[in-house]
Amino acid sequence: MAALPFSTTCRHSNSSLHHNSKSSFTGFSQTNIGHLFLIRKCSSRRAIRKLCVKNVASDKKQEQNDPLTEQGTLDKFIPDSASIAASIKYHAEFTPSFSPEKFELSKAFYATAESVRDSLIINWNATYEYYERMNVKQAYYMSMEYLQGRALLNAIGNLELSGPYSEALRKLGHNLENVANQEPDAALGNGGLGRLASCFLDSLATLNYPAWGYGLRYRYGLFKQLITKDGQEEVAESWLEMGNPWEILRNDVSYPVKFYGETTSGPDGSKEWIGGENILAVAYDVPIPGYKTKTTINLRLWSTKVSPEEFDLRAYNAGDHDKAYAALKNAEKICYVLYPGDESIEGKTLRLKQQYTLCSASLQDIIARFEKRSGKAIDWDSFPDKVVVQMNDTHPTLCIPELIRILMDDLLPRHVEIIRKIDEEFINEIISEYGMNDLDLLDQKLRKMRILENIELPNSVVELINSSIEIPDTDTVEEIDVVDSDIKATEDKEEEEEAKEAEEDEDEDEVGKEEPEEDDGEEEPSVEEDTKSKPTWTFKVDSKQPAMVRMANLCVVGGFSVNGVAEIHSEIVKEEVFNDFYELWPDKFQNKTNGVTPRRWIRFCNPDLSKIITKWIGTEDWVTDLEKLAILRKFADNEDLQFEWMESKRRNKIKVASFIKERTGYDVSANAMFDVQVKRIHEYKRQLLNILGIVYRYKKMKEMSDEERKKSFVPRVCIFGGKAFATYVQAKRIVKFITDVGATINHDPDIGDLLKVIFVPDYNVSVAEMLIPGSELSQHISTAGMEASGTSNMKFAMNGCLLIGTLDGANVEIREEVGEDNFFLFGARAHEISKLRKERAEGKFVADARFEEVKAYVRSGVFGSYNYEELMGSLEGNEGYGRADYFLVGKDFPSYLDCQDAVDEAYRDQKRWTRMSILNTAGSYKFSSDRTIHEYASHIWRIQPLLLP
Repeated sequence: MAALPFSTTCRHSNSSLHHNSKSSFTGFSQTNIGHLFLIRKCSSRRAIRKLCVKNVASDKKQEQNDPLTEQGTLDKFIPDSASIAASIKYHAEFTPSFSPEKFELSKAFYATAESVRDSLIINWNATYEYYERMNVKQAYYMSMEYLQGRALLNAIGNLELSGPYSEALRKLGHNLENVANQEPDAALGNGGLGRLASCFLDSLATLNYPAWGYGLRYRYGLFKQLITKDGQEEVAESWLEMGNPWEILRNDVSYPVKFYGETTSGPDGSKEWIGGENILAVAYDVPIPGYKTKTTINLRLWSTKVSPEEFDLRAYNAGDHDKAYAALKNAEKICYVLYPGDESIEGKTLRLKQQYTLCSASLQDIIARFEKRSGKAIDWDSFPDKVVVQMNDTHPTLCIPELIRILMDDLLPRHVEIIRKIDEEFINEIISEYGMNDLDLLDQKLRKMRILENIELPNSVVELINSSIEIPDTDTVEEIDVVDSDIKATEDKEEEEEAKEAEEDEDEDEVGKEEPEEDDGEEEPSVEEDTKSKPTWTFKVDSKQPAMVRMANLCVVGGFSVNGVAEIHSEIVKEEVFNDFYELWPDKFQNKTNGVTPRRWIRFCNPDLSKIITKWIGTEDWVTDLEKLAILRKFADNEDLQFEWMESKRRNKIKVASFIKERTGYDVSANAMFDVQVKRIHEYKRQLLNILGIVYRYKKMKEMSDEERKKSFVPRVCIFGGKAFATYVQAKRIVKFITDVGATINHDPDIGDLLKVIFVPDYNVSVAEMLIPGSELSQHISTAGMEASGTSNMKFAMNGCLLIGTLDGANVEIREEVGEDNFFLFGARAHEISKLRKERAEGKFVADARFEEVKAYVRSGVFGSYNYEELMGSLEGNEGYGRADYFLVGKDFPSYLDCQDAVDEAYRDQKRWTRMSILNTAGSYKFSSDRTIHEYASHIWRIQPLLLP
């Protein structure tokens, strides 16, 4: 992650930016690039409507007013079940999305959600009215993903109204849990990146930090996953088909976003953007309530459209319908799908449009809010004291040139020009740091650190370097005898070489090319003359390779802080990924280990365990002060706690078994160990290692008698879940393989309940909330050094689930906190990986016999007729794309099997296992997103909590 720098040398241009109109600003600087931009100062004013919503169904029926909103503020009125029931009935009648005859579950959900939203709006408005009045520094979190999950139970829980809402719905003939299950998951994210962003928003609100989130409103999400006999199939998400009761469309908040076109320069040096494609980004706001606080912050999502004038009515009436609505479709498709396939140029372009839309609209909005809060006298020197932007990953990196563009231009799309300026200034800083005495070192640093890759250096830089090269002393000239024919041959050769060089120069790109010196007509010095020849230095580019913008380098250069999200990840960032930058700016790099919100991930998803924790700790304060979980350590050996703990886990497992039956049709035994790996399907996450371990286990079972296998193996239900990206062929092969193995094992009468393999389709937050409380072993087995952090490992540990994993990401710190004896560790270490890959390439790797055995078993056809040669072949060979076992499945396979044997041994002793489970929960307190947000706020954002009066 990186945070954007706002220097105290910012100024504003003499123009104003209005919603639905153009914007013009001047000024941006950072310590290292500020002097590039000359700036002027003036004032600007604008009018922006307050973040306020009125819920009035009709002026004609005042007696029908919503019983909740008419109370004014929640301080004055605490809703009871009767008033809540009346509110739900009110919305069922006056804000309906369904026919009036029936009050079925889906209608009950929307009416209930709208009733809850009324309560949120009161606090929502109060929060931002207070923030604007106090005009404090605010953090803006920018992310391409927000994996929110369902909102109803979370909102009711945060408002402390679970009991009254449950009773109100009972009076209306419904059950709260059944009503909540009608809510679709918001399809705004895919994996840990989006889930982290959502946890952070929850913590920001709960801790009363002034903050706001920005994202895109994806109509069809990533995709809905179907599991068929052919493996994974994708269909569009339908989460918005019946509307979203939590969002509020802000018709008065929209900003222009432009693509393509070109810039022209006027005689006074001003620039104008002509041509191009114009769209509008329109705001949809979603309230994010804090836990036991009035603070309710905002997640602003952008949708894209064009003005009605862009619809070509003439073409439509002429029958050319495609042409008629081409502009509409081009705009709308930007927010159709999260992460559109990018193997084509069109896909890459669409992704870039998505990223730019997020950056441009959000920054325009941030600046608009700053201006509005500043009033008539805008002090741009105070901009960095009021605004900080956190970029989640590199997707929002265009924020850096876009902010400069907004502050400097009249909406000019000249990001490449701006990036070139940043690149040039950064090159000068590299030269200043490393000097020009060692040009080989300088060349090496420039190739690694430049923002622009495979692009010539600016002429000014080349001239600067060449001017520093000293003319070498002339060697002593010795007189030699030569004949005229030798001189003639040398002259002919030199002329040929010069002609060849001239032809090559003509083929070179003009950007950054040194012009050849013109012939001044003077004769060349004769061989007798004592001539001093000055050498020249050139920066060579490869014309066969594409010119690129290194977004990660731009992010590091443009941000004032860069942080990893786990200790091992931060060390890799400093020592490997950005080592040259770390050497240049060591103070810029920090670690902020990720966390998850304990509200959603224990308190609400596992109420049974939460009651036990509260009972033994003696307070419910742990929900906002997770360090109190450590108190459980002193009760880990208490038999009463252990019994309650095991019973809670068993009740959750029964729920999971019922869920699996509903989703997959398979019956599983709650007496078996529930072994879970749920995450995005990717080769580095190594679901393949897991399923191959299961195949080996199955093979050994088949070789034994019934009595032998029952004695040798602990019964297991092995649960997988996760989506493979639609164009990621190998990941989809892994999904197909898992489902084929499951189909074989689950129907094998010899095995019965001793082993089951389940792939839960369409894994999302709601599925996680069901599976995690009932899980007993969770697999986090990525190739060491490849997982930045992971957050599901934290959720599982919080819920008393033991982990098996490598020393990767947050696993390292989880193991430290829960205790080495309570974590099942295997596999190569991060510092060994490059050496192991090198040995593989050199043909030195010798596979374990068990690994060869399991591959042969798969190839035997026992799991069906599908050809798994490509999948198995990826684990073989020493080199080549898609070969050579890049993720070291074969290397770690024997260690993994041995570790699984240790898992079985521990599980047989349920007293020992339960003690380990308690200690996992007790040691998970570090991994609260509350702790993470406090660190960001204190060390990076420099913002303070602001508690509403």
